[in-house]
Amino acid sequence: METSDERKPEEPVLEKPGPDTPEAPMEANLKMHKSTARLGKDIQAKIGQQLRAMYADVVDQGVPERFVELLQRLSETK
Repeated sequence: METSDERKPEEPVLEKPGPDTPEAPMEANLKMHKSTARLGKDIQAKIGQQLRAMYADVVDQGVPERFVELLQRLSETK
């Protein structure tokens, strides 16, 4: 069993990024493209329609009575 001080020469030493550590190339690349990658209005609308269709039954269920009672009790204590 080897300890952390007994590393093989070919093993990389990984350090957690800190305030003085430059960003990894992949993270920097993501930040560069973040402002340029946008969905069109038509695609956003389609995604919205599909999400509403998927979660319609959840919305229709309403708030469980137990939660309503808890919320009422909380508002009474204020």
